[in-house]
Amino acid sequence: MANKGPSYGMSREVQSKIEKKYDEELEERLVEWIIVQCGPDVGRPDRGRLGFQVWLKNGVILSKLVNSLYPDGSKPVKVPENPPSMVFKQMEQVAQFLKAAEDYGVIKTDMFQTVDLFEGREEEAGGGGKDMAAVQRTLMALGSLAVTKNDGHYRGDPNWFMKKAQEHKREFTESQLQEGKHVIGLQMGSNRGASQAGMTGYGRPRQIIS
Repeated sequence: MANKGPSYGMSREVQSKIEKKYDEELEERLVEWIIVQCGPDVGRPDRGRLGFQVWLKNGVILSKLVNSLYPDGSKPVKVPENPPSMVFKQMEQVAQFLKAAEDYGVIKTDMFQTVDLFEGREEEAGGGGKDMAAVQRTLMALGSLAVTKNDGHYRGDPNWFMKKAQEHKREFTESQLQEGKHVIGLQMGSNRGASQAGMTGYGRPRQIIS
């Protein structure tokens, strides 16, 4: 029994550090965005970490959110008519949201894990998922991408999210890549011609000079 104490104390300490990262002001902004983006049918959660977790954990609102960023006819997640009540079904729904968010462009380091919405849900003191700050981080990344893409599907105040600077960089490099491929293609063509004319007659391996 004696060695259970430190382990429990350590896990509580880690949990309290995670809870400190949870931002209640950010929660308000995310709630406002989700309601504007999805429509008033999604309701409004109780304030605080536990209320936010309960609101999102069946995966339906998250699925509606990511679907709202796509045009009609190409929604990535199927939303059930009746919200799932069994935990494994809820987790499946959340997992579908996470895949769609990643396909949309959210990078892996900004993604929460499905269990972050579920572990700790039975705790009475404090309650809430294992790492709701990670859930906030994913939603912030999703909102930032939506604002950056500026494709007409984002609803709400664009100042709620920062544009992703790397998005512009990526567009720039893609245009450069096209030119680069063309130049490399020409070089490969001329190198191939030179090697066939100049080296194959000597019966020795082709040399590549960098």
